[in-house]
Amino acid sequence: MSPPDTPPPSASHPGDSAAVPRPAPKPLRHGPEGDVQVFGADEQTTAPVDVDRWVTLARDVLVAEGVRGEAELSLLFVDEGAITDLNERFMDAAGPTDVLAFPIDDPAVAGRWPDSGSTGPDRDEPEPGDLPLLLGDVVVCPAVAQRQAPTHAGSYDDEMALLVVHGVLHVLGHDHAEPDETAVMQERERALLERFHHRR
Repeated sequence: MSPPDTPPPSASHPGDSAAVPRPAPKPLRHGPEGDVQVFGADEQTTAPVDVDRWVTLARDVLVAEGVRGEAELSLLFVDEGAITDLNERFMDAAGPTDVLAFPIDDPAVAGRWPDSGSTGPDRDEPEPGDLPLLLGDVVVCPAVAQRQAPTHAGSYDDEMALLVVHGVLHVLGHDHAEPDETAVMQERERALLERFHHRR
């Protein structure tokens, strides 16, 4: 799927009856030749997590949003203590939250060769285009998802799907600091959930 088009000057704004405008197109994210990969890990025991299912959803969202080639994302499921620590350290917010996203801002200088160590005396410095495109990390707290699901997405399953999609979109540059950004992000979430979650 190609990135959304920029609306013409006469396009509607959120709240109008017409379609929600799209953000300005962002450059497609391409890694070297290879596949988009999502690495998942369940580091908590409070709520059941089907890691393979959520890894597949995250990968489907990345591909649908234009990520191509050898690109990597980490999807971690943690307990309330771990996400509280991350929330306080990186977001300057108290208490646990449901999902955090940590995008890698400059993928051109990231990557591993083979594991971010030195190149060694017998290896050449890798070309930036040979390194995997490291997108970042999405961290989800299933305990918070389970608790808020009845008043938010409805079921634990739907809440987990929403949090995974929400986190991946944040890694890819979406935000919801302003009302128009929120409208665009929520529209993408609905479309992606309908395509990859609700129809399964």
